[in-house]
Amino acid sequence: MQYSTIGLVISLSLTTFVTAQSVVTFRVTSSWEGGFNGEIEIENTSQSSIDGWTLDYSGGPAISSLWNGNWESDGQSTSITNTDWNAVLAPGDTATLGFGANGVLEENVSGCTLNGVACDVRYGGSDDNGDGGDTGGETKPGPFDCLGDIDHDHDVSVDDLLRVIDDWGGGGDGDADHSGVVDIDDLLLVLNSFGPCSDEQRIVAYFIEWGIYGRDYQPADMNLSKITHINYAFANIGDDLRIAIGDPYAAIDKSYPGDTWDQPYRGCYNQINNVLRAEYPHIKTLISVGGWTWSGKFSDAALTAGTRATFAESCVDFIRAYNFDGVDIDWEYPVCCGLSSNTYRPEDKQNYTLLLQELRSQLDAAATEDDREYLLTIAAPAGYDKVENLEPSGIAEACDWINVMTYDFHGAWDLSMAGHHAAMYPNPDDPSDADIAQNYNVDAAIQNYIGQGVAPSELVLGVPFYGRAWGGVGNVDNGLFQSATTVPPGTWDDWSSGATGINDFTEIQSFMQSGDYTLHRDGQSQVPWLYSPTQHGGHFISFDDEVSMQAKTQYSVDQGLGGIMLWEITGDRSETLLDVIVEHLGGSTHLP
Repeated sequence: MQYSTIGLVISLSLTTFVTAQSVVTFRVTSSWEGGFNGEIEIENTSQSSIDGWTLDYSGGPAISSLWNGNWESDGQSTSITNTDWNAVLAPGDTATLGFGANGVLEENVSGCTLNGVACDVRYGGSDDNGDGGDTGGETKPGPFDCLGDIDHDHDVSVDDLLRVIDDWGGGGDGDADHSGVVDIDDLLLVLNSFGPCSDEQRIVAYFIEWGIYGRDYQPADMNLSKITHINYAFANIGDDLRIAIGDPYAAIDKSYPGDTWDQPYRGCYNQINNVLRAEYPHIKTLISVGGWTWSGKFSDAALTAGTRATFAESCVDFIRAYNFDGVDIDWEYPVCCGLSSNTYRPEDKQNYTLLLQELRSQLDAAATEDDREYLLTIAAPAGYDKVENLEPSGIAEACDWINVMTYDFHGAWDLSMAGHHAAMYPNPDDPSDADIAQNYNVDAAIQNYIGQGVAPSELVLGVPFYGRAWGGVGNVDNGLFQSATTVPPGTWDDWSSGATGINDFTEIQSFMQSGDYTLHRDGQSQVPWLYSPTQHGGHFISFDDEVSMQAKTQYSVDQGLGGIMLWEITGDRSETLLDVIVEHLGGSTHLP
């Protein structure tokens, strides 16, 4: 950018900022034949706070439902008033209203006023980042914001420049270099940082749909300032081989504060994709399809060109309708080894790649139409015996990245040995079959994918926020590699699951504090375990703690991987493990 151009940008931006009392932007977030979802963003560009507002205009979208505001329309003129939570707009603040509408967005708004004062009206497709804007008040930072990204939208732009101009000579958000005063140094910092922040590292968190029930973990309980992507688990596949909502009540029906009966959808989808992402505009969301329980129809969906096209088309329609940023495929597993009730075929190996290629093609076409990036990822197995049923290089070419599930190497489904369920490296004393002992660990799994042509930056390392346990383990070598007799209780067992031996990290922390357990560490495998000779007849728990999580995060950095994926966000209520990931994944390269 030439300095004359920079001067022009500053001049034009400052003129707009000074003269306009408010800017109202109408944009499309997703569309389909006959209708679309959109946003109306109201920005207070005056020097005074607005306490209560009414937006009036004629023309514009044919709104059928609206949330984050109260609206009336006679078909020609529309009036929208604030809700309790977005009534106050400080200078520079924005409020974003979501709506569903018929037809298409026509750029014909006229007579726009906010509290009787004329508005500056603008139009757009999806946001630059595909996010939902801002519900009012400041947007929140993400884990890898870059210097100069004052509004935390993961992009240094004119909006950040305006914050500097607004706060010039004082303090406030415009103090980009945190010196205590907004001055020429802040202006130069923003100008020198213009453009998107780096996306080299990712923190991908799975949010489990069923967590809203017994766990009482709601979307707003996620600390979105510490993650970059949400994978929503799970959507199912219907008998028609199209993507299907897993739990309709949780996904689109459950009412949260601020929801209205007539908005297009409520539930967790709306909270994550519209409400929360408006506060954290760096967040990208993906709908995860399948999982251990719902992978049964993948083989049928991938079988022919026709079934692949149908499934892919349904996924595109789905993410457009619910404002997701992409699709995450969790097929467990092609060819063999998932639930016995699943359908398997030898040709699943090739068909999986073809299915992802079809998804990539249709997502790219939709991205061009919507002026918005759409992501495609998969949750991939770590065991070498399952990876041999994949075509890793072909999958990597179709996907934005691959989340490698480097956990569940051992579990209480096998009582012959209590071992590490997420070891970093092999232990020569492991009595398992030689191939298992050498290859069921993080390093072997990652190197297997790299050896088959996948670039390290396209691999995201999966880590567990839970442990796996065995009961009836003898007190020899503190239980390590000993046989077990029972599956002990887990954190969230119920009548249908029975004892699972799966414990959230939060519960494991309470075990450590109880005095009944001793912490041990395997120097070869670089992971810990807990053992109690008195609990459950000898209780052995394999898990990750702060030390092993730091080692895994550092491994990701050293290997040049694309970040960390965690299963799943409800397991670490204290954010102990999450904090380790944020600190050691981004500290040297991304965090200011």
